[in-house]
Amino acid sequence: MTLKECKKEEKADREFQKKFKFEGSINVLTQMMVDPAATEKRGGGKNLPLRRGEILDVIQFTNQEQILCRNSQRRCKSVGAEALPA
Repeated sequence: MTLKECKKEEKADREFQKKFKFEGSINVLTQMMVDPAATEKRGGGKNLPLRRGEILDVIQFTNQEQILCRNSQRRCKSVGAEALPA
């Protein structure tokens, strides 16, 4: 990983912590795959865009309806629990 990529990741992590008022380091709890039968959704605001079969890193289970996730492009946003199989 180059110095430029490392700084870009650090900046993205700082922005994530500020936006979601997240304290401490970002630890991945588990990985989940978006339900292949789910409808694809465009992201917006605090919601992550979803693609069928995409693997997401779960960072935090916020409540029954929302899960804080990170996708392969290292974008961290909320995902509706109905899109991820239990």
